[in-house]
Amino acid sequence: MSDCCESQSISSYDLAVIGAGSAGFSAAITAAEEGAQVALIDHGTIGGTCVNVGCVPSKTLIRAAETLHGANAANRFDGITASARVTDWRAVVSQKQALVEDLRQAKYADLLPAYNSIAYLEGEAMFSDDGTLMVSGTVIGADKIIIATGARPALPSIEGIREVPYLTSTTALELESLPETLLVIGAGYIGAEIAQIFARAGVKVTIVSRRGLLPEAEPEISEALTRFFEDEGIEVVSGIAYDRIDASAGAVTLTVRDHGAERRISAEKVLVATGRAPNTERLNLPAAGIELSGNKGVRVDAQMRSTRDGVYAAGDVTGRDQFVYMAAHGAKIAARNALNGNSLSYDNAAMPAVVFTDPQLASVGLTEAKARAQGIDARSSVLTLDNVPRALAARDTRGLIKLVADARTKKLLGAHILAPEGADSIQTAAMAIKAGMTYEDLGATIFPYLTTVEGLKLAAQTFDMDVKKLSCCAG
Repeated sequence: MSDCCESQSISSYDLAVIGAGSAGFSAAITAAEEGAQVALIDHGTIGGTCVNVGCVPSKTLIRAAETLHGANAANRFDGITASARVTDWRAVVSQKQALVEDLRQAKYADLLPAYNSIAYLEGEAMFSDDGTLMVSGTVIGADKIIIATGARPALPSIEGIREVPYLTSTTALELESLPETLLVIGAGYIGAEIAQIFARAGVKVTIVSRRGLLPEAEPEISEALTRFFEDEGIEVVSGIAYDRIDASAGAVTLTVRDHGAERRISAEKVLVATGRAPNTERLNLPAAGIELSGNKGVRVDAQMRSTRDGVYAAGDVTGRDQFVYMAAHGAKIAARNALNGNSLSYDNAAMPAVVFTDPQLASVGLTEAKARAQGIDARSSVLTLDNVPRALAARDTRGLIKLVADARTKKLLGAHILAPEGADSIQTAAMAIKAGMTYEDLGATIFPYLTTVEGLKLAAQTFDMDVKKLSCCAG
């Protein structure tokens, strides 16, 4: 840790922020810019999940694996042959780690000297039963407090799981040598992303889950992505019940019930990717009158207030919207409300989300099922990528676009894109939903030709017409 991050003398603060990750820094900087004296409290490695063990390392290795796939898929163009292979995985991981360390220093540790009103206090924070905040046993005087302690990989309730040498999303991205085989337990976004990294690097990968790949996504998208994974040699096993897991002779074996029959699945390494658990246990929250929600996250209202007056929470520790940009967004609201009177509300109605598989899954708003569950008479359009000129030119039509709208008002409610460049298109849909546009509005908007985002226009037109009958740019 640099000198800027050494513990400073304890005094009284306008705001204390527990946790120095993305949410914590966002809250501290927001408060400092409004003239507050802030204590930023943390122990361990500064920077939190995203830069250290989440977004930065995973997306770096995803990009590395994409180069392998891109070269090996070059023969989709006539007259072109290319190939790529891993020659030194340790070097790939070392380069990734160097970027992590550079960004941690530049975006976290080196920022602190620019804010004279932020004191970095290194130590473990907890609440006393009367709500007093302490750091390593020393009382901290703070008018308001924000909890931003993040989350960690969660373990599923599988017999034997604590006795086997399992990987988490953190340790899997630190492996310096590739296993021959990998078993991934859990098929959410973390499991899906990491499974594809290792498969493209040459590892034989099997994914197992109760509900299938990306179960919260639109079913058309989950089914399509499952096919694409299987085309890359990834085995996807779903509809199973976990029985037990054992380790012996250099392998880990998971026993499941597959449609009533016992099945044993073995691999050299096993990755547990069954979600993340909020970091709340060591804070003594219930005793201090701070309630937890069903997923053990800090219960907050729309103003980011906990159930104890003067205490707020933001980011992954709340157990919702576990994306770094939503952590920062919620933390800004918490800081401003703590200092200025609770006038701001957290709104995730137009929150874009991306799963960095290939093709990428990008979504915003409601799925068709969630819209119907809210009592909305929803209708949808589904456009496969073989109707999008950009995909045809790239000779890569893996994917689809699904839009969800209110059948009565035609107002857009949700957009879901599965496409190689889907992540770069979702913000257009987010802005359309934020603006209250109808699918007719979106279909009448001018889009540039031969772009992936043009697929949104075509998907909007698909509600009322067959876009196969349009000439290029005729819409």
